[in-house]
Amino acid sequence: MKLALATVFVASASAFAPASTTSRTTGLQMSLKGDLANFGKAALAGAIAVGVCAAPAQALTKSQINELSYLQVKGTGLANRCAEVVGEDSIKPKAGAKLTEMCIEPKAWAVEEEVGRGGKTEKKFVNSKVMTRQTYTLEAIEGPITTDGGKITFTEKEGIDYAPCTVQLPGGERVPFLFTVKDLVAKGNGDTFKPGFQMGGDFNTPSYRTGLFLDPKGRGGTTGYDMAVALPGLQSGEEGDAEMFAENNKTFDVTQGRVEMEVNKVNAEESEIGGVFVATQLGDTDMGSKVPKKILTKGIFYAKVQQ
Repeated sequence: MKLALATVFVASASAFAPASTTSRTTGLQMSLKGDLANFGKAALAGAIAVGVCAAPAQALTKSQINELSYLQVKGTGLANRCAEVVGEDSIKPKAGAKLTEMCIEPKAWAVEEEVGRGGKTEKKFVNSKVMTRQTYTLEAIEGPITTDGGKITFTEKEGIDYAPCTVQLPGGERVPFLFTVKDLVAKGNGDTFKPGFQMGGDFNTPSYRTGLFLDPKGRGGTTGYDMAVALPGLQSGEEGDAEMFAENNKTFDVTQGRVEMEVNKVNAEESEIGGVFVATQLGDTDMGSKVPKKILTKGIFYAKVQQ
């Protein structure tokens, strides 16, 4: 069995590579109910399933992945992929249940930009290309499930719940951001995981860089110089310091994002659920010195319900 699966992976390693810009275009144009970019006032659109939900070629279930050795996975990109769920059953969580082994895999990215048309400008999400190698999927996320008022609430507690990513706009500009679901509290619309079940909530997005990071002038949040040593003339007075205040005074910005999820596959025998998600968050602020851009991410997720 392992040898057969290994042969499949060698022949189809390209299937695990990120989708091309052309294939992402359709996915990014899928409509949303409301404005997810407004941080928390939108619901997941049913049309998202059209482009993101389609199972990739030769996608594998969790049990199939667990049969593979390290060498069979190495170099195929499979480690950056979420498992496929087969089935349309239903699972009703019991008291004390948890979501474990949650995997969140982005499939498409967009950045909000001002687009000019007919002498006017308007803000729109522009298709972008991921520049990060295949290390952007979140994995091993878990947390308790509670039922309040007949509705499921999932609270994220631990796991590999952040991944530094960089996307590139058509003009060549690169936008770094920290893809994450830290401290997510997702509230559902029912008490049972089944196809069509939706849940969503807010999460915290930590700073892309930590206090120990030093910029090209040697300035940092908790270490390094407190001003640009090469530019003393611009910082000798009150006016000069005001001009470079944001550059000199580094901050660790924690912003808020929003994610909406919809379950479309449930395997009751294996206690697995899978579906699609849409998330919006702010990008890097360069430690407080620039205005962050809004990032829209769409993809798939997988999780196990531990009763």
